[in-house]
Amino acid sequence: MELCFGWFLLVASIPAIFAQDISHGSIVVDGTMTVAQTDDNFVCATIDWWPHDKCNYDQCPWHYTSVMNLNLSHPFLAKAIQAFNRLRIRVGGSLQDQVLYDVGNLKSPCHPFQKMKDGLFGFSKGCLHMERWDELNRFFKETGAMVTFGLNALHGRHKIKRSLWGGDWDSSNAQDFMKYTVSKGYQIDSWEFGNELSGNGIGAHVHADQYGKDLVNLRRIINELYKGSQSKPSLVAPGGFYDEEWFVKLLQTSGFGVIDVMSHHMYNLGAVFISGVDPKLVSKILNPDHLNKAAYTFGNLTHIIRRHGPWTSAWVGESGGAYNSGGAHVSNTFVNSFWYLDQLGMASKYHTKVYCRQTLIGGNYGLLNATTFVPNPDYYSGLLWHRLMGKVVLNVESHASPFLRSYAHCSKGRTGVTLLVINLSNQTNFIMNAQNSINLKLAANEQNISRDSFTHSLKKTFSWVGTKASDDALLREEYHLTPKDGYLRSRTMVLNGIPLELTSTGDIPSLNPVRVNVKSPITISPLSIAFIVFPNFEAPACG
Repeated sequence: MELCFGWFLLVASIPAIFAQDISHGSIVVDGTMTVAQTDDNFVCATIDWWPHDKCNYDQCPWHYTSVMNLNLSHPFLAKAIQAFNRLRIRVGGSLQDQVLYDVGNLKSPCHPFQKMKDGLFGFSKGCLHMERWDELNRFFKETGAMVTFGLNALHGRHKIKRSLWGGDWDSSNAQDFMKYTVSKGYQIDSWEFGNELSGNGIGAHVHADQYGKDLVNLRRIINELYKGSQSKPSLVAPGGFYDEEWFVKLLQTSGFGVIDVMSHHMYNLGAVFISGVDPKLVSKILNPDHLNKAAYTFGNLTHIIRRHGPWTSAWVGESGGAYNSGGAHVSNTFVNSFWYLDQLGMASKYHTKVYCRQTLIGGNYGLLNATTFVPNPDYYSGLLWHRLMGKVVLNVESHASPFLRSYAHCSKGRTGVTLLVINLSNQTNFIMNAQNSINLKLAANEQNISRDSFTHSLKKTFSWVGTKASDDALLREEYHLTPKDGYLRSRTMVLNGIPLELTSTGDIPSLNPVRVNVKSPITISPLSIAFIVFPNFEAPACG
């Protein structure tokens, strides 16, 4: 296996050899303290409400992937979710605030979504029948999914002017729906209130003080319906774009202990153009300065939570990179994984507990192809993160280049540390030594030592293990991700030289690492991504 991997590295590095651009450096991981912690089920994906005739720029990429009509019996779908062994699924999206639940004393007609010129987002109200809700919950149970469900926060309100909606939320329909859900024993991890109604909103918005008042009401309903229950769902809000003044007002109005999670949406790659393709989308993804801009939102939300709502935590409730259904021939290809994995890494550093990808299936940004249900490259990126990266975030430093991005976590379900390295450069082959900050500090403090002890100290300094290093040959595990045939917009991801494709029975392929001598440097080829697992890394923060 090591010989095969050596050949893979040689082939993968050919572009760098011709470019004659090789950079040596170090990556230092500090395992002595926790930077942040995510939820155990950090990776999340959404199922949206958009019907098949939702179109942008004469393209209709949603097909039949709506909550209403997604084919739950498709074998690829169940297997894709089960591979995560507890994937969090958020049911929600732009049309959720126009959904009526066909249960209880509903006084309005309950019809499917229809195109409507003057309707919000160009659609009428829609209807969720309880037969469909039963089907969905059977599916969620069979696949082991954790469910976050977005409620209809515009129900009962009226439009005041332009996009501003006023009046109290009519909670009766949602309460009947939630009561039905409880009576059937369906497990809901969290209820989310509204979609993109914060600040100036997208299509519609509600003032923060009114929203806070309605959340107090929803908290009361949850407490009553789940009284005596061993597992009470969390209350998530507002599920919109970050607006500091609005978010602060919401926390102040709703008060202590009402909101459990402050969720916000992130589309930091902007909109696609009339053609459905932004010619600058790939360059944004590969531009470290552009990617860094997201830190402003993550940092500010962390700050206001600490100051105004320390009882809450932060989620990215929806993020697809480019909005308006994603970028055709980009969002569903290998190149998008540079953005996606960088977002997961950055978000986790800023105390984000959950990151929901728009979408599991549907639009151009789905983790699964909307018609074939075959995984797109980002599916495998998310799955590898979920399996390898634990919830404890560690500090990592490297001054090699802004185009080499690195993140470190305690490994998931095992001892050690996992490092994620992303090479955004199209010409630089990075050859890096991974170092433990513990050893650097020890080496710096050692003085007046003999030649033999100096040699041993030097060995420890450039070892990834720590003070527990042995003289035995130790191995690390590496997962190198590249596009098929070197084509960045390929829909096939390659892991350690092997294309990732479903098996003949439709199962997710094995994601096997190569094992490399720990004393060898880490080679990160141009425009590639790698997860590096150090099984015996000495990291007190990992327990």
